[in-house]
Amino acid sequence: MKKHSIAFALGAMMIAVGTTANAQSTDYSTAQNNYKNQIVVTLSDNSKKYYNTEDINSIDIDNAKATFNSQGGGSYTFNGNINLLAFAKAVKGNVVITEAKGWQESAYVKFEKFTGANTYNVYVKGGQYAEYTKIDDQLVRDYGSYGRADIVGLKASADYSIRVVPVNDSKVELTANASVVDGISVVNYSREGFAHKTWTKGIGAYNDDGTLKAGARVLYVTKNTAKTIKVNVTTDSKGGVTECVGMQAIIAGYEKGIDTTPITFRIIGMLTADDMDSFGSSEEGIQIKGKKADSELNITIEGIGDDATIGGFGFLVRNSKSVEFRNFGIMRCKDDGISLDTDNSNIWIHNIDVFYGKHGSGDHAKGDGAIDVKSDSKYVTLDYCHFWDTGKSNMFGMKSESGPNYITYHHNWFDHSDSRHPRVRTMSVHVYNNYFDNVAKYGVGATSGASVFVENNYFLKTKKPILSSLQGTDAQGSGTFSGENGGMIKAYGNYFDRTATNFKYYTQANAGSDGYDAYETATRSSAVPETEVTKVGATGYNNFDTDASLMYAYTPDAAADVPAVVTGYYGAGRLNHGDFSYTFKDNVGNDDTDSEYDTVLASMLDSYKSSLVGIFGDENIDSGNPSDTEPGDDNQQPQTGEVFGTFDGEPSNSMFTVVGDYGDGKITYNDVYYKKGVKLNSKGSITFTPSQDVKMTIVLATAKSGRNVKVNGSQTTVGGTENTAGAYYELEPITLTGGTQYVLAKGSEESIVMIVKLTPTAE
Repeated sequence: MKKHSIAFALGAMMIAVGTTANAQSTDYSTAQNNYKNQIVVTLSDNSKKYYNTEDINSIDIDNAKATFNSQGGGSYTFNGNINLLAFAKAVKGNVVITEAKGWQESAYVKFEKFTGANTYNVYVKGGQYAEYTKIDDQLVRDYGSYGRADIVGLKASADYSIRVVPVNDSKVELTANASVVDGISVVNYSREGFAHKTWTKGIGAYNDDGTLKAGARVLYVTKNTAKTIKVNVTTDSKGGVTECVGMQAIIAGYEKGIDTTPITFRIIGMLTADDMDSFGSSEEGIQIKGKKADSELNITIEGIGDDATIGGFGFLVRNSKSVEFRNFGIMRCKDDGISLDTDNSNIWIHNIDVFYGKHGSGDHAKGDGAIDVKSDSKYVTLDYCHFWDTGKSNMFGMKSESGPNYITYHHNWFDHSDSRHPRVRTMSVHVYNNYFDNVAKYGVGATSGASVFVENNYFLKTKKPILSSLQGTDAQGSGTFSGENGGMIKAYGNYFDRTATNFKYYTQANAGSDGYDAYETATRSSAVPETEVTKVGATGYNNFDTDASLMYAYTPDAAADVPAVVTGYYGAGRLNHGDFSYTFKDNVGNDDTDSEYDTVLASMLDSYKSSLVGIFGDENIDSGNPSDTEPGDDNQQPQTGEVFGTFDGEPSNSMFTVVGDYGDGKITYNDVYYKKGVKLNSKGSITFTPSQDVKMTIVLATAKSGRNVKVNGSQTTVGGTENTAGAYYELEPITLTGGTQYVLAKGSEESIVMIVKLTPTAE
């Protein structure tokens, strides 16, 4: 057998040598040193040895033997027990930090992955930390092409520093390669509103200054750990504990009413219904329940970063006090996204992205409720939430409440949503500084003796911004939203875009025989006269907002500033407005004030997956989405040539995700017969992401009249050639950008897509 000798070409070169025998002679290996060129020997037991290349002259390999010849003339032989021989080049330079920002009681840093690092230690200084303090390992995550760390629980300060230190396989910090970013500013969340009016101990697991409460439990929840996280919860009055395993099981342990230790569940990446240990509510999902009315729980559910998402379920809260939800998205929930149902108090819901719920029929096409507050829930604040085309957005009160159940609703973004912003029964609700952005049906609605103060809101293309049941606008025709007794609305300082189609709004100053929608006051502090009562039910306004013993301190923004504030960096929704983006029709030249179910948006939600790869050095998270593609690109493979996608009952290529039904098209294209295709109707869509720039050609069956297709809801293909002999219509090619997700949906009429051809533009 020929003997081989290896000199040192450093880099990614790896050689498999042998498997079974023991080493011979005296070893002179050294410790791992990332600052020197080294030979890395992985043995059959997976242990590693390191040799500085400057000390080795050559390596001779003869069958299963590997002999290391030193510069000094000695040698050392491995006889068959090397699995892998690799060369590690000395690392130089520092970790490259690409982005670092502070947000609300948190900060984050993004960085390029560093050669020679297995994981990273991240430290924070400033605010409550006088010296550099290491953050939890679970906060340092791998997104494939880059790393990211988020630091939460920070008090407001303008002097934070973040230090990123690479760590090698031997868990040694490469301190010479660390990088620091200084001058990061962190601000507090707004704590204006009724949730904090009667509760000064901090809602959930956090103090009012943004820091964790003393002794708080911190649990990190990923799709891999939701079923296995565990805590010993005190469950009887004598101090006995129960080991609770799984997120729902731990929360259920708090139902016993004994343990009130503050606890935060930090969501990382996407959690789906299949990831959870169990659900306490078959209708909603996770149930948070106190032993009796208004039981103190001190629970926070929070997302980490900008991609924390709940998919396929929501939350039901009962008998609970001091519960907080923040910084995550809710997609395709079962019934409601968050339902506060029965005897809750001091609940704070903020910076949540709420998307479509489970698709149903009729008024459940977009799901049921987004966030509802009912059954004598009180002292609730809902602020800085982003509602994405939701149908029945917020219902406050059922028919059994007696009020006043004080609620605050501020700085929310109603983004092309339909109704209930909110719909209020019996309760006393302060609605201020919300952005009503192309609302289809109505904005605020009051019934059943409710008192609602609507202040400094911005109503853009909202047909019916304010309604009181059975009077004013609602009294016209058959009634817009309710046949119940009226509720009284005080209004001040709002902006109305009166160019909205069919815009209607009546005040006491221009009321007709049907009465008015709202009583406009001259100043914020003006009271509504006792003589003003609803036309049906004869209830007045209780002037809760002018009663210093009831009302909280707050500073409203001017209505004109609301769109910029709500859509700004510290605005509604998750950090950086989350990782999901969608352009509604009005933003590309058309009004969008209808309540139609948006099939393009729905398809993007159904195909969404987190791009998270895992926790550095610990946990790989199978997001179903390759790290180098956009969210939603399940099973995406590099495109090396033309993709010819057909849909005869299923996609021929895993690049394509189909929602909806298949239909008979029966075409002959290039002498090949194809029977079925995707029906692009109100329910159908095709989603895909090309990995490079392509020309897309779509072939439609003439079995349907449609001759165009919407691409991402904004571009409609036009033109093409009809082949009557083959029974197909071939659209003219359009150019698509690699790495971008595209959704094909119904154009002006229903069509059947038989073929999607993607031809790389480089060819």
